[in-house]
Amino acid sequence: MSLLPTIVELQSRARADLRMGVPVVFGLDGDSVILCAVETLTEERLNDMRALGDVVLALTTRRADTLKARSYDVGVARLRLPDSAGIDWLRCVADPADDLNMPMKGPFVSERGGNVGLHRAALTFCKASRLLPAAVVVAVVDGVALAAENGLTYLDAGAAYDVMHTTSPHNEVIHARLPMVASDAGRLHIYRPEDGGEEHYAVEIGKPDRDAPVLARLHSACFTGDVLGSLKCDCGPQLNAALAQMGETGSGILLYLNQEGRGIGLANKMRAYSLQDQGFDTVEANHRLGFEDDERDFRIGSEILKSLGFSSVRLLTNNPKKVAMMNATGVEVTERVELRVGENDHNTAYLATKAAKSGHLL
Repeated sequence: MSLLPTIVELQSRARADLRMGVPVVFGLDGDSVILCAVETLTEERLNDMRALGDVVLALTTRRADTLKARSYDVGVARLRLPDSAGIDWLRCVADPADDLNMPMKGPFVSERGGNVGLHRAALTFCKASRLLPAAVVVAVVDGVALAAENGLTYLDAGAAYDVMHTTSPHNEVIHARLPMVASDAGRLHIYRPEDGGEEHYAVEIGKPDRDAPVLARLHSACFTGDVLGSLKCDCGPQLNAALAQMGETGSGILLYLNQEGRGIGLANKMRAYSLQDQGFDTVEANHRLGFEDDERDFRIGSEILKSLGFSSVRLLTNNPKKVAMMNATGVEVTERVELRVGENDHNTAYLATKAAKSGHLL
């Protein structure tokens, strides 16, 4: 029946449920679990989940390493929830805000064996929901029935696996003329993903020749830098310098990708900033939160460029990984154009970390 939601639509529903604190049910290879994101979990729902069985806290290996908790599976640690543990304990373990004030949270007892795929899927969905990658998980006998009886979203994690790890198709919604400081001849294209995720934007300057390499930049959204003029990063100056150079050249494409904080979202980015104030660098802060160095998907930019008719670019970037990604996904980078602007007394250490740990050419 065409009225039934597709696997992509069910994933979007599951992300929305987790953000609201509503449990979801996952199934995989005959096993089922009910799960909820720690960040949005309430004491009442935790008690309801405890009534269903033994509660396991799923964390990423990055977070587990910080806690000195043992992980027996690649990328995932599964910790048994102590009988005395409540919401405060869970959030203390999931969120590193008070790690220095409360360094001893264990001892932890880690699970091993069994179907870790469901716990891995839970963390994937927490990340996709821009929440802390931490979930409480309870194994259940009949997940389909449990979901139906309680009006919960049920997702076949096996069927969703390929979709979870591919880039959603993006469709252009509208474009219109937009005169800007950088150029009177500006045009803004709005792209919407089919999976219900954030929209992304393509800023077209002039009338770029589709048969020649276009001056292009993949710019990740940075509310603090682009809008507020933050001095902690170089994002705002890079955005303005890229647009100005395109205006001077007469043509160009800037892709504004809504992947704030290297793909972890603004709230988690602010958590990382708070950790940086404690003395951790930008990469260490991400790891303490449970994220990788960079969670962005730059394939989105490649797909949008191709949809606009471009097959080659002169890429404004200091990040060689962007160059490699573009070449690997069918958009030839004929030249890397340096974009070194925005260094100041507040971000010198941040830029040094990007060069030393993320390979940026600074």
